[in-house]
Amino acid sequence: MAKNTEIERKFLVTSDAFIAQSIRHYEIVQGYLCKDPEKTIRVRIRDTRAFLTIKSSVLRDGLAKFEWEREIDLADAKELLKICLPDPIIKTRYILPAPAYEGQERCWEVDVFHGHKTGLVLAEIELGDEHEPVSYPQWLGEEVTGRPEYYNANM
Repeated sequence: MAKNTEIERKFLVTSDAFIAQSIRHYEIVQGYLCKDPEKTIRVRIRDTRAFLTIKSSVLRDGLAKFEWEREIDLADAKELLKICLPDPIIKTRYILPAPAYEGQERCWEVDVFHGHKTGLVLAEIELGDEHEPVSYPQWLGEEVTGRPEYYNANM
């Protein structure tokens, strides 16, 4: 996988059975400075750490995107959130181990949304390439990879 490339698959979640398999969780608040169809600029606070992320639109096959992310000062992130577009995303992210592939560790990330998106639960897994096989936990539902209505920036 090329540097600064993100390849992920995203699914709806059909039950809360994933919680028992979780190895950790944390709270996320994120806002967007830009939600252009070709790129997004996101500010995220995850517990006590903060990040600025720039993502492109899909590069190929509906899976790969350019992604640049850097940790920033927490106080700066709080100030940036004040000037973000309305309706920040608030969610709890659960981390679950997934089978390794070719020696590379994999994890499922399950987001339980709060606020204006309460009730939505999405799972995603980042892959090394578009053709990497995925083991599907029983709590996974419909795949929504590439569907714009499930991009955080469009919520």
